Amino acid sequence: MDLFEKLPLQDCPYCGGAGLLEEENGWCWYVMCVDCGSQTAPFEYKTPAEREEAARKAAHLWNIGKVVRANPNE
Repeated sequence: MDLFEKLPLQDCPYCGGAGLLEEENGWCWYVMCVDCGSQTAPFEYKTPAEREEAARKAAHLWNIGKVVRANPNE
């Protein structure tokens, strides 16, 4: 099963938009809102064994609302 299917994401805590699990050039995972751009911190990995755990951590942070808002004054 694909990581994207294994890790359900809740809606953005700021705007209600959809969260998207993103992998950055094979070194980290983060979740980003497709509407407002809010996102989690990146979770780095160095080995294939650490890859899934990093994705799980990013999804968990998103789902508990630990998100950085891209434009807090808008």
